[in-house]
Amino acid sequence: MGKLHDAIKPAHKEFIENQHIFFVSTAPLSADGRVNLSPKGLDCFRVLSDTKVGYMDLISSGNETSAHTLENGRITFMFCSFEGAPNILRLYGKGITVLQGSAEWDHYAPHFTIYPSTRQLIIADIDLVQTSCGFGVPLYQYQGERDIHFEWAEKKGADGLHEYVQQNNLKSLDGLPTSLGLKES
Repeated sequence: MGKLHDAIKPAHKEFIENQHIFFVSTAPLSADGRVNLSPKGLDCFRVLSDTKVGYMDLISSGNETSAHTLENGRITFMFCSFEGAPNILRLYGKGITVLQGSAEWDHYAPHFTIYPSTRQLIIADIDLVQTSCGFGVPLYQYQGERDIHFEWAEKKGADGLHEYVQQNNLKSLDGLPTSLGLKES
């Protein structure tokens, strides 16, 4: 089971800050709904306190995290050590989507690098931290970030990004509304 903690300790925060990738997972309440698991890169994750975290979310092909957290809040983050000592750290909690133009945005956005293609912030209250060995996680060497997203976003421009969001980010795969979908209605 690993070790359980009720808050993010300084050593956990240091481990999180040293990782180049993390995974976020959410699921709808429906037994037939699809569980979503997404890898995230860039320097977009922040430990905001010992029980609050968030990440800056770029426009992409789907918006499952927003739909699922809007419906039920459940969210899990996972960090794995791919270099050095093996370690896995999971953060369990309740998440929300924070959209541009909201009071919450004004509070949280200064903690992140905001790009023209930033879609939203995902903020989560963490109630359980789990660490485990990670002995089965292979070693990988970090080579750098990809810039493909930013080239794509620049080519689309503001109007093209807005249109893309309208077509791809207002509902989940299972038809649940996202926070962006509610904002548009």
